Amino acid sequence: MTLLEAATKADELAQAGAERELATLRQEWDDEVEAAARSSDYRERTVAYRAIGLFRFRQKLELLQRGLEDESPAARGAALVSVQLLSREHPGVVNQMRPLLHNLVSADSNDAVRRLAIVCLRNGSPQRETIVLLNGLAENDEEGPELRNAARAVGGELRKRAGAKS
Repeated sequence: MTLLEAATKADELAQAGAERELATLRQEWDDEVEAAARSSDYRERTVAYRAIGLFRFRQKLELLQRGLEDESPAARGAALVSVQLLSREHPGVVNQMRPLLHNLVSADSNDAVRRLAIVCLRNGSPQRETIVLLNGLAENDEEGPELRNAARAVGGELRKRAGAKS
């Protein structure tokens, strides 16, 4: 079984609520995830960062943070998909990585990575600086329409949530 196959199996177990089996699978594949994340091959790092989310490895957030800073857009994207998955029920994941996510949204050279970072911000708490950043992107005519639309949608959701707390 490859790491990707094991991660897919882990995702199935997580969705089925099979916590004990998921924990066993995590334990069996822990070292392989770590090794792949440290590989010199971006394809192996990409699989590792994606696997962290599929395994629901919240203990590997530091590794995911490294993934957000990876030289490969594919690896950064995989790390962002895992951040988004892990933060659905745990907004603290986004809150902990907010400065990195803001940097990706603002300055990444890859628009797909920027859009994924915007989607991740949806799961965090509605911080003012995030809303201001997203509003600025949504109104910036120099940005592509997909990025502006994503920023507008997520910024609007965060504004609504912030208003509900007031």
